[in-house]
Amino acid sequence: MSQAALAFAILGAVVVLFAWNRLPVEVVALGAALSLYFTGLLGPAEIFAGFGDPVVIFVASLFVVSEGLDATGVTTWAGQTLMAHAGTGRTRLLVLVMLLVAGLTALITVNGAVAALLPMVVILAVRTGHAPSELAMPLAFGAHAGSMLALTGTPINVIASEAAQEASGRGFGYFEFAMAGVPLVVGVITIAVLAGHRLLPRRTAGTMPRDLSRHARTLAKQYRLDRDAHRLLVPPPAATGPDTVPGSAGTGPGPRAGGGRATAVAPPDPERYPGLVLLGVQSADGVPRVGGPAGPGDVLVLSGDADTAARFAAEHALEILPGAAAEHVAGALLNREFGVAEVVVSPRSGLVGATAFPGMVTDSGDLVVLAVQRKGHHQGPGRTALAAGDTLLVQGDWAALERNVDRDPDVLVVDSPALVRRQAVPLGPGAYRAVAVLAAMVLLLATGIVPAAVAGVLAAGAMVVLRVVTVAQAYRAVSWTTIVIIGAMIPLSVAIQRSGAAGLVAHALVAAVGDAGPYALLLGLFLVTAVLGQLISNTATALIVIPIALSAAAELGVSVRPVIMCVTVAAAAAFLTPVATPANMMVLGPGGYRFGDYWRLGSVMLAWFGVVAVLLVPLFWRF
Repeated sequence: MSQAALAFAILGAVVVLFAWNRLPVEVVALGAALSLYFTGLLGPAEIFAGFGDPVVIFVASLFVVSEGLDATGVTTWAGQTLMAHAGTGRTRLLVLVMLLVAGLTALITVNGAVAALLPMVVILAVRTGHAPSELAMPLAFGAHAGSMLALTGTPINVIASEAAQEASGRGFGYFEFAMAGVPLVVGVITIAVLAGHRLLPRRTAGTMPRDLSRHARTLAKQYRLDRDAHRLLVPPPAATGPDTVPGSAGTGPGPRAGGGRATAVAPPDPERYPGLVLLGVQSADGVPRVGGPAGPGDVLVLSGDADTAARFAAEHALEILPGAAAEHVAGALLNREFGVAEVVVSPRSGLVGATAFPGMVTDSGDLVVLAVQRKGHHQGPGRTALAAGDTLLVQGDWAALERNVDRDPDVLVVDSPALVRRQAVPLGPGAYRAVAVLAAMVLLLATGIVPAAVAGVLAAGAMVVLRVVTVAQAYRAVSWTTIVIIGAMIPLSVAIQRSGAAGLVAHALVAAVGDAGPYALLLGLFLVTAVLGQLISNTATALIVIPIALSAAAELGVSVRPVIMCVTVAAAAAFLTPVATPANMMVLGPGGYRFGDYWRLGSVMLAWFGVVAVLLVPLFWRF
């Protein structure tokens, strides 16, 4: 059997196994690489060379940068800004949702943008009286179009740019993709607005994603912290009394909650002031005070019995402020610096029989117990002997919560502090550093001062060095499935080209279009790529089709740049099935969709992508 025949056999087996979807895609991709070795198409070093390719390094670094933006609440801020300005009209909602996801996708990839915005978009639909199905699929499709706005929009763009660099000596610039991406985004938004109500089902999912954007208010009500809330003003130095404790510096609620420093006014001693707990320190206008000591003019937000609070205020020469103190509780519970977590005492926990009470400091010294409940009933200010199933609300800085709560085998955490922070705290700790790192990476990529992989690694490293993400978070953020697919499929792409298989397919394709010219070639490549992209990973599709496209361009004597860009646009047009991309699958459940719902709106979107790929691409990248 010839080398080309062997390459075709392996390629056919890969496509069938991908479409069959019974084996993990990583196993199929690695199996393809090993098959190239056992058939003699590639040597042992070549079948693993893909994992050292700059494309793989750059894509992995993008996942870390994306995690930095998501973990610090940048994407939450974008989503909450959307919710604040979206209004209730369907057209306005669609336009803003799709514009936001398209812009976000250009920076952090399709899957990251959809995952970050989907919970907020579904909740937004419910709050405005729209079915989630009216917004969820347009969200995913808008992300696919937005992936064509910049080099960082999708791994396929990186693959395409490297292919153009190797074939023509010049890759695609960072924003060069936008010449095709802007028409794509405008087109998909127009289609969704004009035809979405006819082509999308009006359906609500059986299960909804968790909405943690109002988590602080929920907890305050659940644990009665808003029922007995008080705001106590720290007076100017001249007005302080002899019992005030003004000299010590601190940043947070409770002993050592700010990393070991005391607050400006000592927190209520639970023995002297039973049940009175310090929720947080704020400025006079209610802004959480973080990163510095509580000083004159700051306000202590406490929860507890009114008489106990009055006694505490009198003994420390504090002024009890009038007004609805409950409105300030949410900001005291969750802010950029501090958070709260619900934990349940697990069966056979070492805490069973231990004593807990509001105001006590945990054994770690990092967290303060705000409230204790048993079977949903508040246990009050007294001491409680803990039993399995009891719930405690604890507070501390975010690092302390994640360090102690998530890793404590004696308790079960209700909502992970990291998840709560992502949804409920916009622009959290490290957000501005994350944005600065992103801006620096975009600048490096746009100017081409360094190779893309170098810019990506610098950005990912900066996220870790600047403590935006931890090393563990960085590893968890990488989609290893994507990395394995790209690394293992690159050798197959090489084998298809080296064995002559790409040349044979290209020759057949050129012969089929005959004298119809390069536009017919683009149409043929678009159809091949689009069909494959509905069945298997669009990243794998691009790696398979690009060698064929390069051979066809050479045989027809046209520039490789419009041909590669056509394949890139076609690979992004994965609209017809929920299994075409992870983003399509993400919206399946929350949108209440069925398998057959995708092709109706998706086919119109696919047709528009075809128009752009075949007719508009050659206007910007000449044959």
